[in-house]
Amino acid sequence: MNLTAEIALNPIPVTIIHMAGDLDAATYQEVIAFAKQHIQEGAKNLLLDISEMRFMSSSGLVALYSIVTLLRGSTPPNPEEGWNALHAVSREVEKSSGFEKHLKILQPQPRVAKTLTITGFDKFIEVFTDQQAALASFTE
Repeated sequence: MNLTAEIALNPIPVTIIHMAGDLDAATYQEVIAFAKQHIQEGAKNLLLDISEMRFMSSSGLVALYSIVTLLRGSTPPNPEEGWNALHAVSREVEKSSGFEKHLKILQPQPRVAKTLTITGFDKFIEVFTDQQAALASFTE
């Protein structure tokens, strides 16, 4: 997984994380650590540009949920707990009453978009096809 980041000011700071490759069991902990580093450095709003992500497994869903919990100031589920981590993700998606305020997804490829839809993540984390619209959707 190739990860890079940039900060956009539109009108508030948003850290755009560009992700290229597969988000799976081999890469999800790297993604969590990368996001955690930026959050610890002060990032409050993240836009995940996944336009170059070819595949997302259930481990990738755990990574997305872990990023949400980090943005909330909470401890993410222990990914080594396997099914317990997936159940935590499932419970959160089921109880969600709207989109997450501080995390958005940009331009998923069809295969990844299908994963987000099937799992209900597209009801939990807002998905955009246009970067300017995604950036404009962030509020304080």
